[in-house]
Amino acid sequence: MIGYDDFAKVDIRVGRIVQAEPFPEARKPAIKLWVDFGGDLGVKKSSAQITAHYTPEGLLGRQVLAVVNFPPRQIGKVLSEVLVLGLPDAAGEVVLIGPGHEVPLGGKLF
Repeated sequence: MIGYDDFAKVDIRVGRIVQAEPFPEARKPAIKLWVDFGGDLGVKKSSAQITAHYTPEGLLGRQVLAVVNFPPRQIGKVLSEVLVLGLPDAAGEVVLIGPGHEVPLGGKLF
């Protein structure tokens, strides 16, 4: 069990995918993402193993949730600045998490 203060340390924000490209250099099939969180956060890069359900073209404009306060991590040739969140489907493939309705960019999950 953790306390609310522990949960509050994880900064999860909503952003919009503004650019997506195949990432053929990745060890497992992945897509490079640029996510706009608005305001001071702006656009951040990430890499996601989401090719089972998504294409780069189909991701544009989609709102997603991401952890924005992890340190950047080098993934192949991409410096991933945020962790885009998802859940596994029945086959273990990632399904992205996002709001059910349009919300302002940068909104914090609580």
